[in-house]
Amino acid sequence: METTEFAHREATINGIRMHYVEAGDGEPVVFLHGFPESWYSWRHQLRALRGRYRVIAPDQRGYNLTEARGPYDTETLQADILCLLDHLGIDRAHIVGHDWGGVIAWLLAMQHGDRLKSLAVCNLPHPAIFRRRVLRPRQALRSWYVLFFQLPLLPELALSAGGYHRLARRMIRECRPGTFTKEDIREFLAGWRRQGLSGGINWYRALLRHPPRIPDPVPLVTVPTLLIWGDEDRYLGKELTEGTDQFVAKLRVVHLPGVSHWVQQEAADEVNRLLAEHLASVEG
Repeated sequence: METTEFAHREATINGIRMHYVEAGDGEPVVFLHGFPESWYSWRHQLRALRGRYRVIAPDQRGYNLTEARGPYDTETLQADILCLLDHLGIDRAHIVGHDWGGVIAWLLAMQHGDRLKSLAVCNLPHPAIFRRRVLRPRQALRSWYVLFFQLPLLPELALSAGGYHRLARRMIRECRPGTFTKEDIREFLAGWRRQGLSGGINWYRALLRHPPRIPDPVPLVTVPTLLIWGDEDRYLGKELTEGTDQFVAKLRVVHLPGVSHWVQQEAADEVNRLLAEHLASVEG
């Protein structure tokens, strides 16, 4: 995919230089990527939805073409997105998140629901459910890397081994054949090599030092919410979707059997269809 088909922009957002892409007109849909990705992770969705919506996908703090400067706590990461909306003159947006982008999306819906029209999350559980179940043996084993990422320097060295080719091969192995083209891999490698992955790793370091503030009782998410889950996720078990309805007023959960953590890239057509249905149901 030629990335020049989207408008690439930079602006000072919440005190950092942020890069984002946008295309289309209509109601705004903001896509938030996870680790170790970039705006490019949403290429299929941007292309599919730009004919009807104003689609926007930032490189989040510390990734790709956005400045790698802390702090990286979740309050700051939420403020980045709220400031981006302000910069773009958007009062309310549909928010779509995957992985770490899903964390920020959930927290925005819980704490700043007045800025959202709807919420869609791919393969990231509600934060209250994850907090409750992360120490159960099976999920704790899946999440071992969170503790590894607390070490200084070693995670950066491990991920950059072989010029980041090992990391790329791991992503390829976890997905169905054909998920990533050679052009896709070149794009991810270029992003990782621009400034390394310390920025993204620092999100994990801040997670344990400054965990998200979740009020008690947990605020109810009131905007229409779609949770899409690739059931072959190696990092987050599908059982983490159970009980989400107690925290969300209007929830639809869709499981995609045989699909990995990288769901919006591996099952792009299905995710595009589900997002289009979700957005159309809450327009206006």
